[in-house]
Amino acid sequence: MTQSACDTCAYYSYDENYECYICDMDLDEDELVRFLSDTHYQCPYYRNGDEYAVVRKQI
Repeated sequence: MTQSACDTCAYYSYDENYECYICDMDLDEDELVRFLSDTHYQCPYYRNGDEYAVVRKQI
């Protein structure tokens, strides 16, 4: 299984009501269409959710 940018994003979280992962960013309609249709689209809201990334850089 390949990992997408969403998998490591801080805004990608599990929603217990829907029982799946969702993006917590409130994308407008144009952004959502671009995101779903373009495989090379890079989300402008992406933020690395890896808390240990800073620690690895210090080593």
